[in-house]
Amino acid sequence: MTMRVLITAGASGIGKAMAEAFDASGANVWVADMDHAALARCPSHWRQSHVDVSDEGAVATWFSEVEADWGGLDVLCANAGIAGPTAPVEGVALEDWRACLSVNLEGAFLCSKYAAPILKRQRKGVVLITSSTAGQYGYPNRAPYAAAKWGVVGLGKTLAMELGPHGVRCNVICPGAVEGPRMEGVLQREADAKGVTRNQIYDGYASGTSMGRFVEGQDIANMAVFLASDAARLVSGQVIAVDGHTVNPDPKL
Repeated sequence: MTMRVLITAGASGIGKAMAEAFDASGANVWVADMDHAALARCPSHWRQSHVDVSDEGAVATWFSEVEADWGGLDVLCANAGIAGPTAPVEGVALEDWRACLSVNLEGAFLCSKYAAPILKRQRKGVVLITSSTAGQYGYPNRAPYAAAKWGVVGLGKTLAMELGPHGVRCNVICPGAVEGPRMEGVLQREADAKGVTRNQIYDGYASGTSMGRFVEGQDIANMAVFLASDAARLVSGQVIAVDGHTVNPDPKL
């Protein structure tokens, strides 16, 4: 049977790289995103939905549609996330804190909540949650993002324990600094806050890894395809970094 894969924030960035990789492997792909224009640019044979993962009603409706149309589900990639504010903790507005956790943490929770009954009935399936190396280390000036990404690590490990007896695996992928528009925004905000150039911040992040470079969306996608495959049939409850080996999460300029 052809693998059925759901990917949140699947119309751009890491999510789209995942969708392309699963598609290339022969899977059926269904992407959800908030960006209508990005969805319109996706291949026409991908299923596409406009879904706000922080809205429980929207998530519940989406999973009902998935089950009705596909009859089940094999892989959930809970990938949606936002960067959140870049500021010292005393400069973070509660509204911005809540918005960041709502998408990054609550979104992963809601998608997992509605995927779990489907996967348990099937007694098979895989949940992959996108965290970050910010979910493994403290990140100055990124308190909401780091808190959310630590939170999804706990969620993923708990899901592995709850769903494992039903034949369902769950793992957490922690990307490092990933080339792309979202990271460019982070780089520029940090540069502005520190009064340095974007290139200085970029070089600082790269030098904080033993391999001295950023990762690309394809690197994350390759890990997702592996973790969803039978080759990883006993890999569950793991937190796996794809980051070029972070050795200093807060490189000094």
